Amino acid sequence: MGRRKSSGFTLIELVVVIAIVGILAATALPRFIAMQTQARVSKTQAMFGAIRSASAIAHAGCIANVGGTCTPTGGTLIMEGATVNMANGYPTADANTGSPGGIILAAQINPSADGLTVSVSGPTLNMDVQGGTVPNCRVVYTQAVAVNTAPTITLDVSGC
Repeated sequence: MGRRKSSGFTLIELVVVIAIVGILAATALPRFIAMQTQARVSKTQAMFGAIRSASAIAHAGCIANVGGTCTPTGGTLIMEGATVNMANGYPTADANTGSPGGIILAAQINPSADGLTVSVSGPTLNMDVQGGTVPNCRVVYTQAVAVNTAPTITLDVSGC
């Protein structure tokens, strides 16, 4: 009888393949981590832009008195069918995503779907991007403190 031909890989072939895969993984991993950081920075910058835009649009709507009962010192404004609470002509620092709400509702941000952790401390709303280092990957919205004074909106991406 003839010898049966064996099929499969030898141990040396398997070791070589594993070594090659290991080398590829070692070179790709730092780039993958950098991409995650860039994605968090981009997300934080997008939230910053959305908050600034929503604040400006709400302020313009309040001045034009477009729906709601907006006054220079308070009231509400109707935006996209939702009631936005206003303070000094700008949205309040309210984390409520339902109507009535504040800047989160005006910007149409959904914290759970957008990967954000939101906290409110008095007139200040903090939006931390999940995966970043708190408090260094966040947007901070401090509502307007006086009539005709814009809210303070800051961005920190140093820990994303």
